[in-house]
Amino acid sequence: MEAVISENALNDKVTPIAQPKAKFAPRKKPDTSLGLDPVRAEDKRVVNGLADINQLAPFKYPWAWEYFLNANKNHWTPLDVNMTQDVHDFQHKLTLEEKHVYTNVMSYLTTSDILAMRNIGLAVMEKMTAPELQIYQARQVYEEAMHTWTYQHCIETIGLDQGEIYNRYRVVPEINAKIQLCNDRLDSVLRADIDLTDRDELENFVMAYTFFAGVFEGTWFYNGFTPIFALQRRGLMKGTAEQLQYIMRDEVLHASFGIRVCNQIITEEKVKLDPKKIQQMWEEAEAAESDYAHYLLPEPILGYNAESHIEQFRYIANRRAAKLNHKTPFPGAQNALTWLDEQANLKKEKNFFETRVTEYQTGGALNWD
Repeated sequence: MEAVISENALNDKVTPIAQPKAKFAPRKKPDTSLGLDPVRAEDKRVVNGLADINQLAPFKYPWAWEYFLNANKNHWTPLDVNMTQDVHDFQHKLTLEEKHVYTNVMSYLTTSDILAMRNIGLAVMEKMTAPELQIYQARQVYEEAMHTWTYQHCIETIGLDQGEIYNRYRVVPEINAKIQLCNDRLDSVLRADIDLTDRDELENFVMAYTFFAGVFEGTWFYNGFTPIFALQRRGLMKGTAEQLQYIMRDEVLHASFGIRVCNQIITEEKVKLDPKKIQQMWEEAEAAESDYAHYLLPEPILGYNAESHIEQFRYIANRRAAKLNHKTPFPGAQNALTWLDEQANLKKEKNFFETRVTEYQTGGALNWD
């Protein structure tokens, strides 16, 4: 017979049954019978390491942990910067040529940072075998997402046609060529099944990471902000430029870290990259940047032109190549924008209640040389 429970029965108070007090066994000493050896720093490697990836310390690469700590001292969001004057500047002060520069820089940068985020998160980070490296790269993935938000914030605040701006890399050959070159260089290492104990696979990975750190982040990004900084020098689009100063500080660390990781892999794994392939990498990057610069600046704007942009690319490329122990790719290249480093790393005295100061607490982290 099926039991029936009345509504009154559900409302009755139930006296809980007394439970015996729990008796806890005395704490045992850790079981050392598993036979697991302690993690040793000397067993760690950037790739192909044998140590437990889940154990942070002892560090083999304390410098990687310092990168993570320094990055956290530069926390910011795009909402920290006042963009009101930029709206007025774009609508009432910029020439048609300057608007062309501004919108195309935004279009290129927003696509590039998503590419950067995916490359670090999917192609590089999961192949590292020392957790101190992965932790900084996790921060890097977050920062690339923050940069994408920043470009979106600028585009939305200025009132640009988002569909047109975001789709521009698909219809402008000079922007598309740079993105396609990145894909050509990086797609092969997005696979999760790469065996880095295979010498060919390892060399391909190092070449791809070298392109990413040295060219994509270290040179293209560094050079990519300069047209907006040129406007800022004339008192135009200062909010956008300040946003880009925050981003540049992040990108300097990203590129510096990536270059150091590449050099470490080359040392540990005794990788020998083909100098001809290295030179070809730089020359392809220069050709793509040259076409982009001439599209961006078919006519000079006040204080900035395509020739200066291209020469500055060569100059910065030589600096990055030196850090990578490469032969100088563009002998004789001159610093065409002598104001760039000073402006990008400017120590600003500002009214605290108006805006934030865009400099690291640890300025040494920005020093390439």
